[in-house]
Amino acid sequence: MLGGKKIIVGVTGSIAAYKAAILVRELIREGAEVRVLMTPLAKQFITPLTLATLSRHPILVEFFDPESGQWNSHVSLGEWADALVVAPATANTIAKMATGVADNLLLTTYLSARCPVFVAPAMDLDMYAHPTTRYNLDSLKSYGCRIIEPASGELASGLSGKGRMEEPAAIARAVSDYFARRRSLQGRTLLVTAGPTIEPIDPVRYISNHSSGKMGYALAEELRDRGADVILVTGRTALPIPDGMQALEVTTADEMYAASLHVFERCDGAVMCAAVADYTPVSVADRKIKKESEVRSIELRPTRDIAAAIGEIKGPRLLVGFALETDHGLEHAEDKLERKNMDMIVLNSLDDPGAGFGVDTNRVTILHRDGRRNAFGLKNKRAVASDIADEIEAFWKKEE
Repeated sequence: MLGGKKIIVGVTGSIAAYKAAILVRELIREGAEVRVLMTPLAKQFITPLTLATLSRHPILVEFFDPESGQWNSHVSLGEWADALVVAPATANTIAKMATGVADNLLLTTYLSARCPVFVAPAMDLDMYAHPTTRYNLDSLKSYGCRIIEPASGELASGLSGKGRMEEPAAIARAVSDYFARRRSLQGRTLLVTAGPTIEPIDPVRYISNHSSGKMGYALAEELRDRGADVILVTGRTALPIPDGMQALEVTTADEMYAASLHVFERCDGAVMCAAVADYTPVSVADRKIKKESEVRSIELRPTRDIAAAIGEIKGPRLLVGFALETDHGLEHAEDKLERKNMDMIVLNSLDDPGAGFGVDTNRVTILHRDGRRNAFGLKNKRAVASDIADEIEAFWKKEE
């Protein structure tokens, strides 16, 4: 599964550093080309010679070779790698990664990396359970890092509990599974809508909502990473357009309607994650409405329902909708699922702490046309996107 992949293994100062030697062998056995970066303290636990012999490449520790003056470019390393695996990852290194400290070559490479990052914690159980460590790991998850949870067992302190670095074979399997999933949606083209629409009242004011676009963008990136060709139709957000996909930027609900229907003609499915305004002003003033004017009300008209329109023409193609509710969530989601001819709908509620608009986490329940319901706990939005992508894959596998 890892044939031709370029992987950096980052080794930090932990008693579990000896497992890095086994991990390097496992990755090479899977076909990867491996380079090893060590923190200065890691050399106290395993020799660079051991890892150089196994990886068949020189070990990099310092920013430059003091004898030759050769510069070890963290930028080039970050561009070279298809994956960065920090194993073992100490509490100290995790804290530095979470806060952007860049005081060694491994950390500067992490900050320059454009590839997926896997983190395999290794520490004593109290350190792992400490609120600071938990906060730092949650921060790394929100940045898109993939945390490989440590195992429970006897620790170097003599205590027993959760904190042992996961076994090298399991870490290598997690990396291999990631790249296998990258091809799981290859050949599929998906429309994803994201962000809010803006309905102008006059040249200054408008009607909108609190959507940040984070959930839709996370979904677009997850589907792209699984090999799908993604076309993103997005309202105005503060987020950068993700690499590797076509993006159409729109403002109003009418513009999103036209763009989505046009794009869907060449798609295998659509994921309707945008927060589209239900109403828009009947007329838009060409000048700013002054406070002293007699205007005290704004006449509104319904916007066109994008999901319903796609539901009418989709045929056997996939349609995934979203329902953000404040009350009677299941009833409203089930009604929308049937009425708009969706194959599945993702329900989340503003009543759930940490879910909804403007946050990095979400808690969702996915409802299917056949009556199945899958409820998930509170997770960062990229992890939620992975759960939704799994359901999309399962839908197509069932149809095959």
